[in-house]
Amino acid sequence: MFIDLTLEITPEIRAKVQQNQNRIIGGHLGTHFDVMDKKFPLEYLERDGIIFDVSTIRDRDIKIDDIKIEKIKSDMFVAFHSNFIEDVGYGEKEYFKEHPQLSKDLIDTLLEKNISIIGVDFTGIRREEEHTMIDEFCAEEDVFIVENLCNLKEVLKENSSVEFTAHTYPVKYTGMSGLPCRVVAEI
Repeated sequence: MFIDLTLEITPEIRAKVQQNQNRIIGGHLGTHFDVMDKKFPLEYLERDGIIFDVSTIRDRDIKIDDIKIEKIKSDMFVAFHSNFIEDVGYGEKEYFKEHPQLSKDLIDTLLEKNISIIGVDFTGIRREEEHTMIDEFCAEEDVFIVENLCNLKEVLKENSSVEFTAHTYPVKYTGMSGLPCRVVAEI
């Protein structure tokens, strides 16, 4: 079974984003990677994946103790379901300013585990001025961040974590800071 984790972009969503966020140029609209001058390796197209349900965490960072870190293996696509994209709605001002974020310790631990991709259903693993800095930090470790995923709940069903195969296909743009992509879960 396949579940599309890619956000559908309509003219209405594009207009809303243009009102509330000026970074949609350069490949940052909808589901995308922040590539940070790196090239997406073709071996990352298909990865073992895991989704963690962190939807009950509000008003604090998502921490190591919030997930079963021992389930994470090298080269994985590790996704976090916060339900923020469904609760707030992609394109709203709040979506870009008040989204969840991963703790720095959790990010460091993910990098130590040599994962390939971090996927989130919000607009970045850190907020505001830390956003670009942490994207660059991860890119230096060959870890890509996919933002604005959706339908993660469909993969999780009623579980706190689910393993799957992640298929990730970025558009072949050059010289862009963001790459739109299609992400599909195979269960």
